Amino acid sequence: MHLLFENTETAFSLKSDAELERAYFLFKLIANEPLVRIGTAVTNFAIKASLPVEGLIRATVFDHFCGGTSESDCLPIIDKMYQKGVSSVLDYSVEGAEKESLFEACFERVCSLLEFVKAKRSIPFAVFKPSGYGRIVLYEKVSQNLPLNDQESQEWYRVVRRFKNTCQKANELGVMLLIDAEESWIQPAVDNLVEQMMALYNRDRTLIFNTFQMYRWDRLKYMKNALQKAHQNGYFVGAKLVRGAYLEKENERAKFRGYPSPICASKAETDANYNAGVDFCMDHLNRLDLFVGTHNEASTYYVLQKMSAMNLSNNDPRIWFGQLYGMSDHISYNLSTMGYQVAKYLPFGPVKDVMPYLIRRAEENTSVAGQTNRELELIRSERKRRKIN
Repeated sequence: MHLLFENTETAFSLKSDAELERAYFLFKLIANEPLVRIGTAVTNFAIKASLPVEGLIRATVFDHFCGGTSESDCLPIIDKMYQKGVSSVLDYSVEGAEKESLFEACFERVCSLLEFVKAKRSIPFAVFKPSGYGRIVLYEKVSQNLPLNDQESQEWYRVVRRFKNTCQKANELGVMLLIDAEESWIQPAVDNLVEQMMALYNRDRTLIFNTFQMYRWDRLKYMKNALQKAHQNGYFVGAKLVRGAYLEKENERAKFRGYPSPICASKAETDANYNAGVDFCMDHLNRLDLFVGTHNEASTYYVLQKMSAMNLSNNDPRIWFGQLYGMSDHISYNLSTMGYQVAKYLPFGPVKDVMPYLIRRAEENTSVAGQTNRELELIRSERKRRKIN
C-alpha cells in the first residue's frame, strides 16, 4: 500500500472515539461472511414482520454508511466533510420499486434534489439510478430491441420523459449529473438514453456523466465508440469509472443461460481494464471529464501518477475522485488534503427503504478481497494512535 494513504489521523479526523469504535465493530462483523448472511436474513425478516429494529439499524450500520433519512438530515455531515475539502454526492438510495407511482415519485424526488444541490457549493453533483425510473423488464426488452406493446410503449415514453426532464433541469441549474450503471442485460438501453442526454446537454461543458463498469471486458471498446460519436457530433463525454457492483449476479446469470460472462476472468484482468480506461480518458481530456470512482489504492495512485506526468494541477476541474460514505476515508481525506477534487457518495432515505442498499454494501465488502481487512487495519492503527484500548 502506498504511504500516501497511511495517514490515519487525517483519514479519521471527523470521527469521534465512539464513531471509530462503531466502525471497528461493523467491519469486524462484515469480515465474518457467515454472520453477514445470517444478519441479512434476520434483518429482512425483522423489517417485513414490522419488528422494532429500526433504532438498532439506525444507530449502527445506517449511521455509518448513510447521511440521514432526508436531504436536510445530511447537512451536518455535508458541512463537516466540506470543511475538510471533501464534497458530497447526495444519493437517494431507495431501491426495488416496480410501480409507476413509485417511479414518478423517485423522479420528482431527484428533481427536488437538484434544486437542493444547486444552493450548495459543497454538493457539486446529483445522481440517479435508471432502475428508479422504470421497470427492469422494460429496460431489458428495449436493450434487446424487442417490440413493445402499446402499454409498454407508453411506459417507455414515460421513462424517456423522466430522463430528459431530469437532465434538462440539471442543465438549467448547472448541476453535474451522474447516472448510475445497471446490470449488463439492461445497460444498452441506459447507454443509449445517456448518449442522447449528453448530445443535448453536454454541448458547451460536461454536465451529464455515464457510468462505465470496468469489470466488464467490453466497456473500453464501448467507451471509445461513445467518445467517437461525441467528437463527430460536437458534445462532451462525462465518464465515471467504477469496477462494478453485480459480479456474482452477472456470472451466475451467464452460466445459467449459457452465454459467455461479460465479466473479466480475474481481478487482475479487471484491474488492468480499469487502468486502461483511465489511460483512455486521460488521453482525451479535451473532450471528456473523468470521475474516478474507486476504493482501490493502486488505481487511485495510478491516476495521480498520470496527472503528475501530464503536468496537471491537483485540482484540475476535469478530474474527480469518488468513494462511498463510510468507506475508504484514508483515500478521500488524504487526497483532499493535497488539493485533489474529492466527493463522497452520501446515501439517504428512510431506514426501511435504504436497507437493500445497506445489505448490498455489507455483501460487497465480504466479497472484495482485502477491502474489509484493509479498513480494519487502518482503524486499528488509528485506535493505537489515540490510545484506545
